[in-house]
This record gives sequence, structure tokens and C-alpha cells, in this order.
Amino acid sequence: MGKRFEGKTALITGGNSGIGLATAKLFKDEGANVAISGRDQKTLDEAVRVIGKGTLAIKSDVSKLADIDLMFAQVAAKFGKIDALFANAGIAKFSPASESTEQMFDETFDINVKGMYFTLQKAIPYLNDNAGIVLNSSVVNSRGTSGASVYAATKAAVRSLARTFAAELVDRGIRVNVVSPGPINTPIFGKTGLPQAAMDEFANQIKTAVPMKRFGTSEEVGYAALFLASGEASYITGVDLNVDGGMGQI
Repeated sequence: MGKRFEGKTALITGGNSGIGLATAKLFKDEGANVAISGRDQKTLDEAVRVIGKGTLAIKSDVSKLADIDLMFAQVAAKFGKIDALFANAGIAKFSPASESTEQMFDETFDINVKGMYFTLQKAIPYLNDNAGIVLNSSVVNSRGTSGASVYAATKAAVRSLARTFAAELVDRGIRVNVVSPGPINTPIFGKTGLPQAAMDEFANQIKTAVPMKRFGTSEEVGYAALFLASGEASYITGVDLNVDGGMGQI
């Protein structure tokens, strides 16, 4: 069986760590020309070593529209049109609603919603017909999760964007789908702003809430994204695929 993305181009935003990095590696293994973006040059350089030769790494902050323009221009200059886009860049910060600050709200919405929206909007002229777009949301997009009011609202917005962009791009054969991870063991988990003792307690609570009683891996989300972006999902658009150990369903 041939490689699913042989000769095709995949762009993964936030491809320098966690789910984005694991997914970028899977695309590369399937023959794709891979481009990744991220905000930190050091982790971008490390990611290129992990993903492999020929990977294009672009320093880009999706909350800045000029950075998004530059990102697409660089991908086009090196690889041409895009066949698969994994819009994965995002941050996760948690606090009780009574303690959420305006700064935390603005930062989270700027990256997770504004960044997502304009990544999708600005991708349109760079996409091949029949391309596959996958957005990274979260199982909390449809759950009432204490401490996650701001984050969950951004991820619900991501779920909504998938439906609308799917409707607007369907005539070009471009599909837009969502992966919604449950608790995944990634570096983002250490950037929640909680002290270590609270983090450990939080982790134990989460494991209890997951029917499979464990955290997922970045690769488990990556395989779902790879499938939804591929021709194997040619009759699937607008869906939200939970990769969550059953958390959103059971």
C-alpha cells in the first residue's frame, strides 16, 4: 500500500511540540512535505530534527495576522499548494470563573479563536481542491468542566468554526473536521499555571473521570487527525471526533 500523502503538502500549526509534533511526524511518515509553525525557535529546531529532513519550520504567532500571512507565503514558496492543514496551535489555562482575569481571557481567545479563524480564512487561497482541514478542539467543548470556563468557550468556538467553514468550502471538495482530545499527556499540561501539588491532584481527578482510566498519547490524537485529513475520510465533513478514552460519550 502506498503512502497516503506521497507528494502532498501538510501544514501543522503548533507543530513544535505535543500533539502537533506527533501529528507532523505521522504526516512525514506517510510521505508528505511537512511544514510546521510555532512561537519558539528552539523547539522548532528540535522538532525538525525529530520529524526529519526537508521539514519547513516557520516561527509564527497565530494571534498576529501578519505572522499568518508570512507563514502561508513561506509554505507556498517552498511546497506550493496545501493538501492537509492541521490547525492545532492553542493554549490551555485554567482557573475558577470567579478568578479568571481579562488578560487570561484575551490571550486565550486571541490564540485559540482569533488565531484559528484567521488561519482558516487566510488558508483558503493556498488550499488545493479536495484538501482536508482538521481543527484541534477539546472534549470540554460540550462539557461543563469546573475551572475551564475560558478554555472551554474557546474550544466550543472552534467546533462552531468547523461547521461554517465546512459549509463554505464544500463546493471545492474541501473537508473541515475536528478532533477533540480528552486528557493527553503533553507539555501543555505543565503550562496550566497550577502549582505541582494542584497539578497532581488535577491529574488524578482527570484519570478518574476518563472511562479508560488513563491519559491519551499525542500519537493517538495524531492518527485521528491523519485519518480525517486523508482521502480515506472523503465522505466526512463537519464532524467532531472525540479522542478521549470515552470521556465525552460514556
